[in-house]
Amino acid sequence: MGADMTEGTVVKWLKAEGDEVSRGDILAEIETDKTVVEMEAYGSGLLRKIVVGEGVKVPVGDLIGYLGDADDEVPGGGAAPAAAPADSPVISREIEAPATVETPAVVAPVPSPSTGRIKASPVARKIAAESGIDLATIAGTGPGGRITRADVEGLSAAPAAPAPSSPAVAASMASPAPVTLSGEDIPLSSMRQAIARVTVRSKTENPHYYIDLSVDMTSAMTLRQGLNEEIGETGPRISVNDMIVRSCVKAIQKYPKINTTFAGDHLISHADINIGIAIALEVGLMVPAILRTQNMSLLEISAATKDLANRVRGNGGTLSQEENTAGTFSISNMGMLGVDNFQAIIVPPQSAILAVGAVSPTPVVRNGEIVIRQMMKASLSADHRVTDGAEGGTFLGEIRRLLENPVSLLV
Repeated sequence: MGADMTEGTVVKWLKAEGDEVSRGDILAEIETDKTVVEMEAYGSGLLRKIVVGEGVKVPVGDLIGYLGDADDEVPGGGAAPAAAPADSPVISREIEAPATVETPAVVAPVPSPSTGRIKASPVARKIAAESGIDLATIAGTGPGGRITRADVEGLSAAPAAPAPSSPAVAASMASPAPVTLSGEDIPLSSMRQAIARVTVRSKTENPHYYIDLSVDMTSAMTLRQGLNEEIGETGPRISVNDMIVRSCVKAIQKYPKINTTFAGDHLISHADINIGIAIALEVGLMVPAILRTQNMSLLEISAATKDLANRVRGNGGTLSQEENTAGTFSISNMGMLGVDNFQAIIVPPQSAILAVGAVSPTPVVRNGEIVIRQMMKASLSADHRVTDGAEGGTFLGEIRRLLENPVSLLV
């Protein structure tokens, strides 16, 4: 359920033994190192036996249940065990035949061992550990009594210290107090370990090349303002990032080689354009994908992006397995942080990622005169095994052309 995943926890079974299952049905919720992901059935039949109970952590590849026909022989009899001890091994996937185990297409690591059988999100566990809070003392408000970040923060929040008086301020300015930083080792969270593995893999296996250019966003910003005024408060507001996503989709349709995966002696072309959106969390970074964006309008992309971000942050549902693993091209936008320019690392097994900075008024030369325009810097990181610099430059230039002629994003 993500690159380099090694284990996970069965949070909740959504089907019971004996239930009929169709291909694409959600069988269970699985907690990875970053989030809770819905596990889909790869085939149809009956859920004959549940092998791994809720709250159990298992390694990738371990058997968690049997999916088959009513007359299939199921090893070990019928009844499913109750939730196994928390120190049991942790995630896997369902299988379709009694002796067949599927290998996940892509993988990403999972949370560190859970505390007993307490249901809590990875972020809630981290905050509790840092604040010295016993999760057993917290009543969870999430689904099934799951402890959320808000539950822990409600206990860990402490009143702010009163502002110092003027004499105290003067004294501190005259004689600063000694400062000592922590010299202790900092253990890595499971999400940070996952990010380390994925980025090392990317920089080791993918020969990156980088192309930078500046985009005049003046017309795009004007169009965006007009669209949002027309939409009013009733619909999704169009963001700069929505326009960037739409421009990437149209550019990929023109240059589909960017939407491929390197596979040794050939390239794997993807029928859908699934745009990964880098989303920063307190504990790390996730890059889930908006699926089949080639069939979406600018407004639909805007709504899908906001829905995806809300679910990543734990507001209103979980990610599907496809959203977590099926990205074909990614965008990392740090403009909201005031960053002007940066280069991003490709998300395996994709072959390119676009990094964009802030849109800011900048003096530029137009027709021999210095004028102020709304400028944005963009950087393409691409896999040299898939494309060459000229191809990457042509693709990035098409993105610039679309953004500088933003009406093209509406058709």
